[in-house]
Amino acid sequence: MQAGEFDVLEGLERVPLALAETARALELIDHHVHGCYVDEIDRAAFEESFNEASTDPIPAFMTQFDSQPGFAFRRWCAPLLGIERHAPADEYWAARAALAPADLDRRLLPHAGVAHWVMDTGFSSRPITDPAAMAAESGGATSEIVRLELLAEALLAGGIAPADFAEAFRTEIAEAAGHAVGFKTIVAYRTGFDIDWTPPIEADVTAAVTRWAAQGTTAPRLVDPVLEAFVVHAAVGTGLPLQVHVGFGDRDLDLHRANPMLLLPLLRRTDVQRTPVLLLHCYPYHREAGYLAQAFDNVYFDIGLGVNYLGAQSGQLIAESLEIAPFAKQLYSSDAFGLPELHLVGSILWRRGMAAVLGRWVREGEWSEDDACRVLRMIGAGNAQRVYGL
Repeated sequence: MQAGEFDVLEGLERVPLALAETARALELIDHHVHGCYVDEIDRAAFEESFNEASTDPIPAFMTQFDSQPGFAFRRWCAPLLGIERHAPADEYWAARAALAPADLDRRLLPHAGVAHWVMDTGFSSRPITDPAAMAAESGGATSEIVRLELLAEALLAGGIAPADFAEAFRTEIAEAAGHAVGFKTIVAYRTGFDIDWTPPIEADVTAAVTRWAAQGTTAPRLVDPVLEAFVVHAAVGTGLPLQVHVGFGDRDLDLHRANPMLLLPLLRRTDVQRTPVLLLHCYPYHREAGYLAQAFDNVYFDIGLGVNYLGAQSGQLIAESLEIAPFAKQLYSSDAFGLPELHLVGSILWRRGMAAVLGRWVREGEWSEDDACRVLRMIGAGNAQRVYGL
């Protein structure tokens, strides 16, 4: 990790020396992440951006600085903005607001120590950095993940005839597979996982698109379970990794329908078992995701997003993620979006949590230090390198 105005492991007690050095220096692969805001934002938009669930304005009686992410920003990002750690919220905001977005990115992103960002380039209500800008501002390489629902929605918005939709979508998928390293579905948001995962026949796809087109909207939103099953199976047909949002997210998601155990009918299919399936985020279903990663050779998972939002308490989440799943089936992700603070803090909290948990096992004689370093490298970079062919 790039040297900065702090030691990423500061305050942790008795982390074995080699493990500590590995945790500090490891060049991560962030296998699911988004870009940073391109335009300047005001304080309200800033605070709203580190509240994952609510889309409402922040109530007058509170500030999002009084949250785990807010405390983590003031602890870890403040020194890089030229102010004291734990600086008051108003002082932090003033220091941040004095920098242009690209300057802020260049100030924070390199300290995340990420060698490769695997970027979801899907929808954003504000302009965000594309892979080229992310690489330039962070110093890391980038690859692209393509969101399935956006491809389908663009086809319908372009006036595709319902009878032509299925073949046109397969063509779009094949073209995307030529430059992307994988696909992502947000079926958790659109229908939930408890749908019929049988590949639909062509006539059913045409009928579903006909119903969809009849809604007459210029910004169509894919919410049909038949079409969700279709686009997922079309992606599976490429053999490229498939990312699936699981668990925690915005409040328009029905959290109980985003439990990955509901994906069992899909995961039990022989054709799907030939494709890497990566369960993203997973909190609070990280133990269920760990079970699935143990049960299916092609299933992987991460705890991105959750680590940022649990902040100082994220060590417990990290420890629980290491309970049952094989270590070759876990990957690092920040799922940072918009704020470069999230890209940086995701890395710091993960390094600290892994060093603390693995270090304790080494001290107690449960693990060797060599094994702890090896597992840290596997989850932090090696597994993603293998799965995505980076």
